[in-house]
Amino acid sequence: MSTFPSATIVGYPRIGPDRELKRALESYWAGKSERDQLQSAAARLRLQSYERLSDLGLSTVEAAIPASFSYYDQVLDVTALLGAIPERFRDFDIEPLDLYFALARGHQGAAALEMTKWFNTNYHYLVPEIDAHTPISLTHNAPLDLYREAKEAGITVRPTLVGPVTYLLLAKGIDGYNPLDRLDDVIDVYAEVLHQLYAAGVPWVQLDEPGVTSDNLGITTEELQNVLLHAYRRLTSGKRPSILVTTPYGEAVSAIETLSETDVEAIHVDLVHGTQPQTWGNKVLVAGIVNGRNIWRADLSGALSRLASLPGEVSVASSTSLQHVPYDASRENWESEDLALWTAFADQKVAEIVTLARGLDEGRDAVSAELALADAAHKRRHEAPGVSVKAIREATAAVTQADRERAPYSLRADAQAQRFSLPAIPTTTIGSFPQTPQIRQARALHAKGELNEDQYRARLEDEIRSVIALQEKLGLDVLVHGEPERNDMVQYFAENLEGFTTTKHGWVQSYGSRCTRPSVLWGDVSRSAPITVSWSTFAQSLTDKPVKGMLTGPVTILAWSFVREDLPLGEVADQVGLALREEVGDLESAGIGIIQVDEPALRELLPLRLEDQQEYLEWSIGSFRLATSGVRPDTQIHTHLCYSEFGDVISAIDDLNADVTSLEAARSHMEVLPELAATGFDRGIGPGVYDIHSPQIPTEEQITELLALAAEAVPAQRLWSNPDCGLKTRTYQEVIPSLENLVRATATVRAQLEVSADA
Repeated sequence: MSTFPSATIVGYPRIGPDRELKRALESYWAGKSERDQLQSAAARLRLQSYERLSDLGLSTVEAAIPASFSYYDQVLDVTALLGAIPERFRDFDIEPLDLYFALARGHQGAAALEMTKWFNTNYHYLVPEIDAHTPISLTHNAPLDLYREAKEAGITVRPTLVGPVTYLLLAKGIDGYNPLDRLDDVIDVYAEVLHQLYAAGVPWVQLDEPGVTSDNLGITTEELQNVLLHAYRRLTSGKRPSILVTTPYGEAVSAIETLSETDVEAIHVDLVHGTQPQTWGNKVLVAGIVNGRNIWRADLSGALSRLASLPGEVSVASSTSLQHVPYDASRENWESEDLALWTAFADQKVAEIVTLARGLDEGRDAVSAELALADAAHKRRHEAPGVSVKAIREATAAVTQADRERAPYSLRADAQAQRFSLPAIPTTTIGSFPQTPQIRQARALHAKGELNEDQYRARLEDEIRSVIALQEKLGLDVLVHGEPERNDMVQYFAENLEGFTTTKHGWVQSYGSRCTRPSVLWGDVSRSAPITVSWSTFAQSLTDKPVKGMLTGPVTILAWSFVREDLPLGEVADQVGLALREEVGDLESAGIGIIQVDEPALRELLPLRLEDQQEYLEWSIGSFRLATSGVRPDTQIHTHLCYSEFGDVISAIDDLNADVTSLEAARSHMEVLPELAATGFDRGIGPGVYDIHSPQIPTEEQITELLALAAEAVPAQRLWSNPDCGLKTRTYQEVIPSLENLVRATATVRAQLEVSADA
């Protein structure tokens, strides 16, 4: 067995410090550059990342650096490796890389693979589709290519793949098929990959098995142990590199005990989100003690003491891949010295890992300066102004159950029907409209001071006029103002709430080329002034149709921010909920009758273990209801959820008590509706009929089919017609014909239902 490095990480950001991969991808997709240009840009980025990690102290000869690059998604990478291509894509005569992107984005009428959240993170993966006839055989050993590329540059990397068990646990079985029935076929391919890596001299390979940390994947603990034991006994039986199995994101004690019975050489444990196992055999324990999910400086003294207590051979690592945090905190122009002292992005986390490994090897005195700096940062953070505000703590403590209750839905429904007089199956959109280059330019000029406040507002109001006029021309029933003033649905609120700050370079990949800049929630949260009211009232003044007020919900604001860790999340959520409650009240007072409070991340924060889920659901639902329950019966509250496995939170969707819920359903072909109906859900529902995450323009016939399917499960008086999500990332060339088709399809289904009713 090759020596395992004393310091490592289990993944690194791959989009580029300045989103270089994003720009290369989007240029290629737009036909502005060639395939070789994209591949060259990706290769430069990979080698630059390896060099940076080397400079930070990770070994270039001991496989300390994982080859965790992906053009789009690590699960899609395995689908491509296995050749597990759904039938609808098999006849396309296109290059392998273009087929890879077609699976992610759709192609010539073939719908893209479903996309959903990666465990309890804001990263999205492409869901494999597996049945008895899915082809599974090695196509091309891409991990070997990455190894050889790095080796030519003098760096020994660790090829990295999503493990076979997790891959199949995350796959979607077609027509009830159990993807795990193909485990041996998948293992055959992995074994071939490992053999080729061994032949090329690869010392270590990393197989990521986060599926072992979740109770939400339809398998019992006993079944999972049997599957894991079978898979890794087979994978370790042939000629192969040494194997590191990672178990990030949660509790994995039983899986680690199972893996210790196999011949894998090293096991990673997430010591931040899980607990320390009692035994791991004679394996190298790769201790994930530096948080890969949040940006706060580690408690190095405490971490080093914990590491020193571990028996056997120990390597220091990140708890998860660092793909969930930005690259480098030193690039930020923080608004205070405190934030600069408190934060650690990916590069700083690598330095912390290297420090801990050195301290473990050489003793505390060797890293005393680093420990003292970390101790001082933690002490200052506890004492700093704004971290604890007495009035805010008293307000959350005074919240009662009555603050989270509304009048019965039947009373609300009657009042809202009388107020709005909407047709059967009202049409609407989720909120945002395309952020055009002109809007982005205006925002940039305003940030530079080249547009004053009045000039900037005038440009945004012109855009709102255009968006309202377009929606009226299209014939939509409930309108939105298009959100041109918002750079991001969370960051915009973070910029207007106390207790938050934002970053300039803090980009994190969400999916594919899509990146977000999570805000930083560092202190107690409050609202000092109205945030959205003037934009909503201006839009409403332009039309007689109702315009929705648009807010982001408390759970999503938390999920898509880097949140403080010194308070229970439920208390932080109530702080945000109270601030939003004030905003909802001001919108209602200003005459806005429909208010949408989006919670696309509701499923995202759901704990991976069943025993922890009820507590989460209580506080998450409670914070939403706190934000939305202070309104009159005739004010209609909407919410929106997207790209999650809704089956896990069906009852929670009902418990939100919104008057109308819109959710993603196009890629999954409305499969959520029977589950929702089974709960007795009896309020308004808008299952998405237009997949906005694909550049494909849905035809009128496709939307009609989906909406007719929805109408079979939901009575017309409760059904809404809308896209899956906001339209911010699409172009008007895509949006206008898509919405035209949506409106025509809705008219067709309305007519069909009228005929059926008359018959």
